[in-house]
Amino acid sequence: MTNRSIIPSVFLIFFLTVCNVFGVEAQNKNDISQIHTWKMIEIVLEAEKEYDNYYTDVTCWVDLEGPDFSKRIYGFWNGENNFIVRIVATKAGLWTWKSGSNIPDDNGLNNNSGLFKAINWTEKEKEQNPNRRGFVKATENGHALQYDDGTPFFMVGDTWLAGSTWRLPYRNATTSEDYIPGPGIGFEDAVIYRSNQGYNSVSMIAAFPNWDSDNKPSTFADSSGVFLRNAWEKFGYDVSESNGIDASGGLSYWGTLTAKNMRDEYGNLPFEMSNEHKGVSNFNRINPEYFKSLDKKMTYLNDQGFVALLETVRRDVGPSWKAYYNFNESFARYVQYLMSRYGAYNFIFSGIHLDWIPKDFSLTADEFNEALTYHLETYGPMPFGQIHTTLIDRSTYKAFGHDEDCPWLTMHSVGNKPRDHRVTTAIDTLFNLSPPYPAINFEPYYTGWNHSINKPNGERPPANSERDNYFARAQMYGSVFSGALSGHVHGTASYDITTTGEPEGARPHFWEALKYDSGHYMQHLNTFIGSEGKQYQYLEPVQNDIIPNKAQNSPEAGLDGWSYMMRTPNKDFALLYFENESVLPELTNFNPNTFYTLTWFNPISGQWKNPVSIKTNKKGVLVLPEFPNKQNPTKTDWALKITQ
Repeated sequence: MTNRSIIPSVFLIFFLTVCNVFGVEAQNKNDISQIHTWKMIEIVLEAEKEYDNYYTDVTCWVDLEGPDFSKRIYGFWNGENNFIVRIVATKAGLWTWKSGSNIPDDNGLNNNSGLFKAINWTEKEKEQNPNRRGFVKATENGHALQYDDGTPFFMVGDTWLAGSTWRLPYRNATTSEDYIPGPGIGFEDAVIYRSNQGYNSVSMIAAFPNWDSDNKPSTFADSSGVFLRNAWEKFGYDVSESNGIDASGGLSYWGTLTAKNMRDEYGNLPFEMSNEHKGVSNFNRINPEYFKSLDKKMTYLNDQGFVALLETVRRDVGPSWKAYYNFNESFARYVQYLMSRYGAYNFIFSGIHLDWIPKDFSLTADEFNEALTYHLETYGPMPFGQIHTTLIDRSTYKAFGHDEDCPWLTMHSVGNKPRDHRVTTAIDTLFNLSPPYPAINFEPYYTGWNHSINKPNGERPPANSERDNYFARAQMYGSVFSGALSGHVHGTASYDITTTGEPEGARPHFWEALKYDSGHYMQHLNTFIGSEGKQYQYLEPVQNDIIPNKAQNSPEAGLDGWSYMMRTPNKDFALLYFENESVLPELTNFNPNTFYTLTWFNPISGQWKNPVSIKTNKKGVLVLPEFPNKQNPTKTDWALKITQ
């Protein structure tokens, strides 16, 4: 930076860019900037010294002060000698910042300062984009989520794990509001399509180190026996078509010969590749160009009112990372890089995509817990109080423990398996932990996926069939009504995003799976849960007050015949869900001799039935007259709202 000395440090607005969230607005260096709360500000610092490795050698920050706020916010290396610190104002008023670093004699990084004034959005502006209400956090009772201003946030999410890569390219192009998914789909197309269906979140893994279509097996170990990846296979390459492909590392776990390419739209990898360890990323040499591509997608999501779930990496990169690098230190540095780069976005952070914990293809839960705890102790929590969770195999509680056992974790989850009734028991356990944490099912039933862990009671219906979509619907309602009040994340077989120019394989093309009926049903879940405003946040699971709550011989490993109920402690509001094959029950422990209004809801059409009034008896028992289809047991699923 030239002529730095002529600018008073308190007015270093020359360094300041205000993003909406990504577009830059020019600032007058002679004025105090005025920006909105929760709007990203980029403070650009230019190192004056040269460093061998800007990523590992330099740690920079600003100390940010404002109304009810005083915290150190870390920056990130953005290429060449540039560092960026991204901040937001959490309240209206005057804010000041001052830069610092671990290199005290680099004047480009230290003792720069500035100030700005933050103003609130109007209510109309908040309605245009709910992210202007502030970042998502836990409700006061710990069981659900809300924006900073107290407005409920019920996550309606979709699983686009490879959405961070070229597979769903950001085009910087306008999408028609009536867009129907098809070949050539872009990132903006998919966001608008899901937005029109009521979604407010998508889940993505930030990077896939060691993955590439490199003529190595999708799962393979190096000459030292260290597994480098357990990747999703590139369809169209199998054993019979090896044609010179190097299979010296052995056939992949999936029986295929190479992995999906997970570069960005410009061919960038997230890290340089190691010169010393062939096929392994150099986890001490990050590539900012890759993350500049991800910036655009995260920005677009925030601008469309989405709150993304962003995950660090998939667990299969762990063995090589720990074998060849100081894992705790370098993994913590990468975690902090993502937190710094995206810490001024409204998002939920996942420290590790731990969908499976096999001996060869993953580190243990304890090893990841140790590294994430090391990060917390070194850098601190999320910069502006965002949620930190993980996608998990079974339950985060079983994997990591609770509270002091995993101090970085602020939201629990279940996922991957079992994908049937047994997962609801795990959710109920999470709901009753003390202190309470929000909970969610991140990997429920996946429509269209023919896999052994995706067969309730051993059944594998055709993709997008009525039965296939019913299983997804049963997991939506069963998970939430067992206590996962944070919301729900939908899944299809296309989580890997098999895209344009690639053949279908074990999983369908992304644009076909987007059109599955199961995705359409998610908006009805949101309608039902939020029909009484934020009242759902106070519900508690009371399945034992449904008699019977299971049809005779209904399988635990299936998704038929069970009934669920959540109710407020004062018993004036309850929501119920009845699976296919449920039997008509009596409901107990309501207020005695009290009139209640019962309103049935169709989870397929999203339509309400006419309300009816029923009085409990002197013991507080409420007798349901019949299901809306007059069948007992019912041959489809139903939801029911009860209000006093």
